[in-house]
Amino acid sequence: MLTDASRLRDFPALTNQTYLNTAAESIPPLCTGFAIEAYWQDKLRGMKGRDGHFAQVEACREISARMLGLLPSEVSFCSCTSEAYNLLATALELGAEDEVVVTDLDFPAGVSPWLRAANPPRLKLWKAVEGALDPADLVPLLNERTRLVQVSLVSFYNGHRIEWQAFRDTVRRLAPNALISADITQAIGRVVLDCQDADILISSTHKWTLAIHGGCIIGVPAAGAERLTTRAGGWLHLKNAFDSDRFERADTRTGAASFSVGMPNFVALYALNASLRYLDQIGIPAIAAHADPLAAAAEAGIRALGIQPLCRWNGTGIVAFTHPRSVEIHAALESRNIHVMHNAGRIRIAVHGYNTEAEIHRFLEVLSELL
Repeated sequence: MLTDASRLRDFPALTNQTYLNTAAESIPPLCTGFAIEAYWQDKLRGMKGRDGHFAQVEACREISARMLGLLPSEVSFCSCTSEAYNLLATALELGAEDEVVVTDLDFPAGVSPWLRAANPPRLKLWKAVEGALDPADLVPLLNERTRLVQVSLVSFYNGHRIEWQAFRDTVRRLAPNALISADITQAIGRVVLDCQDADILISSTHKWTLAIHGGCIIGVPAAGAERLTTRAGGWLHLKNAFDSDRFERADTRTGAASFSVGMPNFVALYALNASLRYLDQIGIPAIAAHADPLAAAAEAGIRALGIQPLCRWNGTGIVAFTHPRSVEIHAALESRNIHVMHNAGRIRIAVHGYNTEAEIHRFLEVLSELL
């Protein structure tokens, strides 16, 4: 993706380290930092700075929509995926007679709102087999009472990428009243998306998008806007927030716009606008074409060392495995400036466009020595 010169120019923080932990935290390019500085300069203008703030929000909406394959009017922002899922829960107003399907490869933010509801729906678990979700195993979980099926396009846990078309067709056929919610946090900015026909798309902003904390992208196609309108209080998402009838009614914008309930986290959107435009200039297909062989080589190398990854690699940036000596291995890798994720015996590596073949070789070489 990058020449040696452009990599050094755009990502000086990568010098003298092997960074394979983008699925947790990315290393932003310098343009993201310049955008944060631009926010500060606008902020110093006081109220006049809001002209720049809201211009950046609209620019970020445009590039986010382009990345999602949606219209700008179908995209909005909140502060994090946890907020987004809790707002989604207000829109659906589920009860005990309703059913929600989640997977055991999903992040807690997409699961816990249904467990914490005042009147919780019945939760059904779609379990992975050998690290993969088979749509055939989903069939007995679906019926006319299914109101929501929540999945991650790419799992944070092991990097499994769902077979979107087969999954979508199964839900549409067997659960005609269900909405499909897709978490794309571990996909956007790294893989070519194929899930634009989900009813709602949700993503954080500090991983493969190369931006910072404090943002969340919401995508709701116009066809489902009425069904996916939050019931939250606030002001930014209201049409009549300052009208004379504001104490009598709250007229909410529909769909994605209803998720932006208050003042945007402007600095996060300055950063996201810059980072997404950086990625768009390179092109997600080009990023995937560069990084996919590296991730595949990492998986093959791990298998060659006698370690079974948590799932078979299928076109994502993540490879994960468990090991009895994971704590020791992680500490030794860190001591050699090779950065991976470690949690509860699981080691996860993440390969983005800024990684190189030499880095994968170094990781595997050191891992082999440690074993």
